[in-house]
Amino acid sequence: MKMSQKPQETALSKCPGCEEPLEPGDLFCGACGYDLSAVPEPPQDHPTIAMAVPAENGAAAAPRTPAARPAAVRFDEPGGSGDFELAAPEAAPVAAPASTPSAEVSASAPDPRTSAAELPSTPPAGTKLCVACRAGRVDDDGYCENCGHAQPRERDHMEQELGSVAAVSDRGLRHHRNEDSFAVSTTALPDGSPAVVAIVCDGVSSASRPDEASAAAASAANEALLESLPRGTHPQQAMHEAIIAASESVNSLAEEPGQAMEHDPHRHRNAPACTLVGAVMAGGLLVVGWVGDSRVYWVPDDRTNPPARLTEDDSWAAQMVAAGLMNEAEAYADERAHAITGWLGADAYELEPHTASFKPDRSGLVVVCTDGLWNYAESAAEMAAAVPADAQLRPLHGAQVLVGHALDGGGHDNVTVALLPFAVPPQGAGSACGAT
Repeated sequence: MKMSQKPQETALSKCPGCEEPLEPGDLFCGACGYDLSAVPEPPQDHPTIAMAVPAENGAAAAPRTPAARPAAVRFDEPGGSGDFELAAPEAAPVAAPASTPSAEVSASAPDPRTSAAELPSTPPAGTKLCVACRAGRVDDDGYCENCGHAQPRERDHMEQELGSVAAVSDRGLRHHRNEDSFAVSTTALPDGSPAVVAIVCDGVSSASRPDEASAAAASAANEALLESLPRGTHPQQAMHEAIIAASESVNSLAEEPGQAMEHDPHRHRNAPACTLVGAVMAGGLLVVGWVGDSRVYWVPDDRTNPPARLTEDDSWAAQMVAAGLMNEAEAYADERAHAITGWLGADAYELEPHTASFKPDRSGLVVVCTDGLWNYAESAAEMAAAVPADAQLRPLHGAQVLVGHALDGGGHDNVTVALLPFAVPPQGAGSACGAT
């Protein structure tokens, strides 16, 4: 998702200090800490921006013409055509309270002229040393006290494998930080049978603190599922409740006391925000839930059977198609195609958790991902072609390959994918993934 640019902020493409690629709206270089506010303002460009326009009388206005915008959208990465094979949403609107945003502040880098000779020759045990000069200690803000080099963030690349589920998240090649997050876990149902959970969240970069929003949402949804599934809550209801818990967690970020512009009546317009998609395998069911444009795909082990996309985007393009105002080719060719109309955050007009339950009759792979991946494998067939043949047996390796596919394609966005192998004893012919 693209960063928004605020007035008087630089639009340099590279850092003057280290030539690290920059995103529009950056105040400091994410690599060396260079203060970009000191750079003369270049000519204005036209970056992607986010919009959240409140509708009249508390309801989203339906578009009337192909050129009309939805009542509330955030602009996302432009993309191509999509398909909508399967989706059985269960909606439960929840009002999202207006809250307080806060501006992110980057600390200025220390003086890089400090000599390494001035540093202790033998750092205390456990001291974190700079990856650049290998001599300076890293301060609490993540910068080297010797050369000032910003250290790689822990979230730049994350991997986790837990039994039969694995996930990988990467910063990508163009963003200065990773604003995606994920959570994978396993638990047991009351009868002792296993339940597997994967949650993937994509921070809305034009909002404040999107990295915190995605992390909070992924953690809250995962924790909610780990509490409700062992109690015997139906997996689809548990997913619905988990999305609500995630929404409340993201909303609370905007309500933290002492944030900037605490009493600004318009503070909710740029509150922390993210999308969410999740999958639960439990009791022979595959349950998916989502808000936004992150997706779930089904890839059967037997590739002679058709793959499917199990979610439908909350996006401008999907809304145009659903309203009959455009066909898919027209909608996804429009520059507004990836404007999302649903997200988690205090500035979301309303919360509509979508859930769907499926009972696969054959084995397959569940792919849960952000648009940082599906932008490079949009249709179900393209996604299936990108999935390695042995991903069912090696889910972590499969997730690594898919992230690599996105990076090879350009890596313009953060990339996150979770893979859940779904094993089913052979039962003969039938649909690969039937909705329940």
